[in-house]
Amino acid sequence: MIIRLKNKHTLQIGSFFFKCSIGKNGLSKKKIEGDGKTPKGIFKIEHLYLRKDRVKKPETSLKCISIDKEMGWCDDVRNPNKYNKLIKIKKTIRCENLKRKDHKYDLLIPIKYNFDKIKIGLGSCIFIHLTKNYKPTEGCIALAKKDFLIMLKLIDKKTKIQIN
Repeated sequence: MIIRLKNKHTLQIGSFFFKCSIGKNGLSKKKIEGDGKTPKGIFKIEHLYLRKDRVKKPETSLKCISIDKEMGWCDDVRNPNKYNKLIKIKKTIRCENLKRKDHKYDLLIPIKYNFDKIKIGLGSCIFIHLTKNYKPTEGCIALAKKDFLIMLKLIDKKTKIQIN
């Protein structure tokens, strides 16, 4: 199965079309940390991370990981060993806190951009996550919760996302 970004407002999965939002500065083949752009390319996806205190485990074949208060995703270019990885939050390392007060990360799937052979500064924390208002993101792809839950039924660990 392939998730396709058809345009900056539409994701397609099979015969399903979902409204979405992308990075506030559009798409880029030359993504850099903090540029507000969604990276172009074809990428694998990671596991599903979820807030079990807010949502029940959805119907999905993806491995599900419960988000706790100590989980973060490192976006700190000064920490090359941890950059673009799931980490335990520490005051000395900049990261995206996964346990947020808002509901954006109640369900999220990391996109495996800059993942296997990580290059520091080329971008981190690129997720498929939730939105209520479709405002542009910092580089992620955001969907309404009802659409995210449908997507989870359609995809599996072999699914890739194609961002043109």
